[in-house]
Amino acid sequence: MFQVLTSAWALLFGMGLLMVGNGMQGTLLGIRGEIEGFSTAEMSIVMSAYFLGFLGGSRMAPRMIQRVGHVRVFAALASLISAVMILYPTFADPWAWTVGRVVIGFCFSAVYVTAESWLNDAADNSNRGKALSLYMIVQTTGIVVSQYLLLTADPSGFVLFVIPSVLVSLAITPILLSISPVPAFDTTKPMTLRELVGYSPLGCVGMFLLGGVFAAQFGMAAVYGTAAGLSIAQISAFVSTFFIGAVVLQYPIGWISDRMDRRVLILIVAAIGGVGSVIGLILGGNFVMLLVSAFVVGGMSNPLYSLLLAHTNDFLEHEDMAAASGGLVFINGLGAVFGPLIVGALMESVGPSGFYMFTGVLFAALVAYAAYRTTQRATIPVDETGAYVVMSQATTTPVAMEIAQEYAIETDLEGEDDNRAA
Repeated sequence: MFQVLTSAWALLFGMGLLMVGNGMQGTLLGIRGEIEGFSTAEMSIVMSAYFLGFLGGSRMAPRMIQRVGHVRVFAALASLISAVMILYPTFADPWAWTVGRVVIGFCFSAVYVTAESWLNDAADNSNRGKALSLYMIVQTTGIVVSQYLLLTADPSGFVLFVIPSVLVSLAITPILLSISPVPAFDTTKPMTLRELVGYSPLGCVGMFLLGGVFAAQFGMAAVYGTAAGLSIAQISAFVSTFFIGAVVLQYPIGWISDRMDRRVLILIVAAIGGVGSVIGLILGGNFVMLLVSAFVVGGMSNPLYSLLLAHTNDFLEHEDMAAASGGLVFINGLGAVFGPLIVGALMESVGPSGFYMFTGVLFAALVAYAAYRTTQRATIPVDETGAYVVMSQATTTPVAMEIAQEYAIETDLEGEDDNRAA
């Protein structure tokens, strides 16, 4: 771990600042939209726009990097993020915000692709897993910290928009001045979606459903909070608790996943996430229970992402894992694009409870489909399953997924060597 910190501290520090800026602006828009009088439907479009831009960026960023290089892409897009953040309060219009969110989603996706390729270059076979885990922890911590910066100023003013803009600008400096040399960049030709679904129907369906669950957390939680009449401090605590749950429960669930049938564990984890949604739906009027529900939902959804990746890998040959990564990210991104739109429609129809109705239905659908899949294919023995790799939905791009796949392959090969030696 120390070796990873010394070789990539600037990258990790810069990405932490970027995540503070990203997490802060997402929640702030949900709060400011209420102040500006935007409807829930309008805010759902605004929030969905980020995921549309992110999906497009993850597809186009590799071509941009190959044409003009890491440094130019990173600097140009981070500067554009900083500019758009400061423009939000200047153009307080839902359509202007929608365009801004598309741009920011696109830029953040490309910035993540660039940073992750640098991270992969800084790591080697002995510490790639630790580097990826540390990167994910830094990102999630940045989102959590960002929620409490919302308490430093009035959300109806300009200051809270200036802070993330400045943080993003500051994040560029240590990364561009410290990281050298610029790594070579290449991507794996993706597997077709039809082939991917054939290998792992549960992995693909689960990724799509989880995209909707995550988009509700990352995009609509603040909108829910304002509609439910929460204070700024309560909204900050509510949103951050989703990600605290993700950090706390990721590793215990990962440990369990290497010791039992992953389809059964996916079913159990999704069921617990559904229970968390029911708690929020029924007892959401009690703020303590609302935090409990957020912790459970966030703590189940993020590990489910890693579980579905590991489950999919169990049915792939090593040479196919990297090719599958782009398809899994794309499927998850599609679910994320539609998530806020459906949540917004439900909240318009039934009120704030539509937020938890949505996540509850998606968890229930995953439970039902996982149960069905257990009847369609024989269980893989535990000792033949691949490695569980910690991943985060908040920033996952095809590059991060490929890094995770490389680590999973290395771990599997080491395990095979150990078994042969024994």
